[in-house]
Amino acid sequence: MAAKALSFDVGDYVVYPKHGVGRVIELQKQEIAGMQLELYVLRFEKEKMTLRVPTNKAESVGMRKLSSDKTLKEALDTLKGKPKVKRTMWSRRAQEYEAKINSGDLVSIAEVVRDLFRADDQPEQSYSERQIFEAAASRLARELAAMEEVDEPTALEKILDILREAAPKYNKEKDAA
Repeated sequence: MAAKALSFDVGDYVVYPKHGVGRVIELQKQEIAGMQLELYVLRFEKEKMTLRVPTNKAESVGMRKLSSDKTLKEALDTLKGKPKVKRTMWSRRAQEYEAKINSGDLVSIAEVVRDLFRADDQPEQSYSERQIFEAAASRLARELAAMEEVDEPTALEKILDILREAAPKYNKEKDAA
């Protein structure tokens, strides 16, 4: 297996599945337990967090470059789709949503955002639903912002506009049923 399959340069935006979009701020060499390690130093501004990832472990932890334009388009198209509401227990659905968010896969994150979105004329969300929705929307917005070189609130507004536009179409179907 090639340890150097993935390589990131200082200044690159990267996606770390559990934490979202960060930036490589430096490449470090450190001696840990008598071994020389090369590390990516990642900075996550929103969480004010710095993470060191051994270069040979970057791929196995799922670290990746920002999504392609094609993947971004697919994710934004996913937002326009019909929300899938499962009738399973909330705790099980919440686990599935968290797993999708932590997968780092943009389309899966978009599915969570779509499924948990509530238009102004829809019933209120529970606190935990709202928390998961906000986490997924924020993760999606940060990657969109990095790709389109805008700030996170601008990217989030774009996502919400897409959802607001799609929501009436599916609410009418529900009302007719």
